[in-house]
Amino acid sequence: MLRLFMPQTVTIVVDVLAWGVFHAATGYAAHRLPDERLARDGWGLRERRFEDRGRWYRRRLLIHRWKDRVPEAGALFDGGVSKRELPALDAAGLELFVRETRRAELGHWWALWCSPIFVLWNPPLAATLLAAYGVLVNLPFIAIQRYNRFRTQALLERLSRRRSTT
Repeated sequence: MLRLFMPQTVTIVVDVLAWGVFHAATGYAAHRLPDERLARDGWGLRERRFEDRGRWYRRRLLIHRWKDRVPEAGALFDGGVSKRELPALDAAGLELFVRETRRAELGHWWALWCSPIFVLWNPPLAATLLAAYGVLVNLPFIAIQRYNRFRTQALLERLSRRRSTT
């Protein structure tokens, strides 16, 4: 294990830099995903019964009260899309928004999945705390993306039904 070779101060610096690299790399990898790969919800992104089209997040997590206070980095990379507001109110804009919530959710899942790597050079307690950091930092963003996507998908369904009746 690397911890035998690194002093504690260096280990802390490596930990901080590693999280920065993991977040940047997973964000960039998600940014580079082709749009076709994000055209629909796969197994990991699909809605679970308990989520109730995003209502669970509103009722249990009160997400509508705090979601706009967290940072948003969707436009960080060239060509990226901010999810602070809808790109357009037509079906194409809503579909773009849904696709970008999938992209952001995947980036946060991938960053969270980097947590076990810290076991390689940290003692058990530090590795556990760093993994907890990964969960605590990424889960709120995952929840926000899911909440926004399910609500937007419901809006798209209503628009589609409205179009088919006229």
